[in-house]
Amino acid sequence: MIFDELPIAGAYLIRPERRNDERGYFARTWCRQELAQHGLVDPIDQVNTGFSPATGTLRGLHFQTGVHAEVKIARCVRGAVFDVIVDLRPDSPTFRQWHGAELSAENGHQLYAPAGTAHGYLTLQADTELMYSTSRPYAPGAARGVRFDDPAFGIRWPAEIRVVSAADRDWPDFG
Repeated sequence: MIFDELPIAGAYLIRPERRNDERGYFARTWCRQELAQHGLVDPIDQVNTGFSPATGTLRGLHFQTGVHAEVKIARCVRGAVFDVIVDLRPDSPTFRQWHGAELSAENGHQLYAPAGTAHGYLTLQADTELMYSTSRPYAPGAARGVRFDDPAFGIRWPAEIRVVSAADRDWPDFG
């Protein structure tokens, strides 16, 4: 696995090192030892998947608070997404900054979002599926979000947003 440090403190793009032969390729997508060598959280408490049939579907930006704050490692297993994290940690040097990366089934890249960041994505293809691991189980009482178009962040989505839930559209402005 190749770890590329991102502009958000503690965030990484993780690229698989593909071993190709006549059968296709083999690549490692998770390794406790390699994560630890980069000082990254390794426990996985939950693995989730989200499927979106329509191009331009936006999910997020979501996070959990307090002791339920979670690390997420996202990977697109079908189609393609523009995956975004926003730093919500007031003591972070990158507070209120965002970073986006294209994750696709083709490139196999993963986004490591540290605890204290919000996460969301926009589908770039129809019939897209994102799989992500979290370091904490989902806790409904700790679940929060920030709006995808909040001017406090100025996220530049690369394509038209066509489908978004009322819940994701109605988060209040970030204070």
